[in-house]
Amino acid sequence: MDGASPSNGAGAAPGVGGSAGPPQDRESPSRESSPEPGETLITEGRATIAFPSTNEVFYNPVQGFNRDLTCAVLTEFARLQLRPKGIRVVLPGEEEVGDPPEPGDPPEPGDPPEPLRAARPGEPCEGGLRVLEALAASGLRSVRFAREVPGLGAVVASDRSPRAARLMPATWPATASGGSSPPAWPTPGGAEGPPPGPPRMLMYQSKAEREPFDVIDLDPYGSPAPFLDAAVQAVSEGGLLCVTCTDVAVMAGNSAETCYSKYGAVSLKGRFCHEMALRIVLHSLDLRANCYQRFVVPLLSVSADFYVRVFVRVFTGQAKVKASASKQALVFHCVGCGSHHLQRLGRATSHGSGFKYSAATGPPVGPTCEFCQQRHQVGGPVWAEPLHDPAFVERVLAALERSPGRFRSEPRLRGMLSVIAEELSDVPLYYTLDGLSSTIRSNTPSLLQLRSALLHAGFRVSLSHACRNAVKTDAPPAALWDIMRCWAKLHPVKLERLPDSSPAARILSVEPTLQASFALHEDANPSSRKRGLKRFPENPEPFWGPKARAKPG
Repeated sequence: MDGASPSNGAGAAPGVGGSAGPPQDRESPSRESSPEPGETLITEGRATIAFPSTNEVFYNPVQGFNRDLTCAVLTEFARLQLRPKGIRVVLPGEEEVGDPPEPGDPPEPGDPPEPLRAARPGEPCEGGLRVLEALAASGLRSVRFAREVPGLGAVVASDRSPRAARLMPATWPATASGGSSPPAWPTPGGAEGPPPGPPRMLMYQSKAEREPFDVIDLDPYGSPAPFLDAAVQAVSEGGLLCVTCTDVAVMAGNSAETCYSKYGAVSLKGRFCHEMALRIVLHSLDLRANCYQRFVVPLLSVSADFYVRVFVRVFTGQAKVKASASKQALVFHCVGCGSHHLQRLGRATSHGSGFKYSAATGPPVGPTCEFCQQRHQVGGPVWAEPLHDPAFVERVLAALERSPGRFRSEPRLRGMLSVIAEELSDVPLYYTLDGLSSTIRSNTPSLLQLRSALLHAGFRVSLSHACRNAVKTDAPPAALWDIMRCWAKLHPVKLERLPDSSPAARILSVEPTLQASFALHEDANPSSRKRGLKRFPENPEPFWGPKARAKPG
């Protein structure tokens, strides 16, 4: 989390331009790589900054994984965007292998293929992407973008805190010094000069002047809600919007009314809360984009540690905006057994060469749950479409394989992205192993046993990166509870100790119509688990999580 320090007021830091600028700009203020009194040198990736030891600007080392992931995503996004312009993104180790071919982009017959210009990390690229880090704090992320992501034409770092804006330029020369190595891009006082105002004004101004940013990164301390309206307008057509939310507790049902005021959706307390948080953020982004005849297409959505992070592309199209209602859904959640059902807000049906849009029919459930007779809670709306673009996730994974050693958190990146690639994209939300077994008061089946039972019954099943014990499946709740009833027959539950009105007693009082088999299925063990990837790492140290805000004085 790089977000702004809590000072009131507004400020902006110099942009990191596409060139190093004149020599006098590059050398002033100059400093050696050793820190000055009251400073600490922090190195992450290929960037080193001089950080104020008094925590005047916020910095959290936990978010190194977030920054590594963002650099990996931006690299593949740059590859997608720049290849049609004749620019080839080259990472270390790819010079021999070559850039992967793009489907549907063959050379014209009879025309000799034109050589592609190479864009490498740390080099400004003419015609490259314009990147805005709207809440940069120390500016570390911006420096990492410029040094590690190829194909960037300019990186602009801004912050709403005057203190952060004042200190940010002073930290960057430490990056440029690099000991005996020559000054490297970026340097302070770049070609673009200082951004004209605080983050929101900068984004609104870029929209008014028709100079949008190809990439906008929002990573505030807390909620990004105040900046979303400006961001969906200031990003270019097909551009990338990267958003971090650290107020996951709000989106996990701890404060449903606050969640609605910030994101336009009511959160629920359920086992699926981390995935629901992702879907609430995507709903909020799409809702704000719709106001300007724009819509979002998710590339990657991640729940990690104490935050959620989404990467979406933003497009314009009045016709496609009409389909947005059919992409949102209300969530009906039983407070007794945890069964959940989704109710789409709209319906899109094929009509000739186009689509016809109408209101959806429902609701899918009655006032009480059919399995345990407890009441339903209603949450949402949430994004009900896929969270990820599987092809893009595979591209990021392939780039990690071709260029190993780029990131310190590479083992975790590979593990998490592999689980994401295995997720069922068309199944919103999930159940958990411990949630299912605790509902019927039985011991817990192993992951392979429950997956095998679902596969033997003809259903699809996958893990979820958002929860270690998650089970995503297209099996209806009735089939899932039948499987758990069969499990309870093999591992008897003491029904005499259960109140007659309890969810466990009511569920187990019904005979299963599906006879489940818990014998090991050949596809029960997912590939990421077989390969022993680092999918759900433990916290590396105590108190691993969000840090305190930057000090105001």
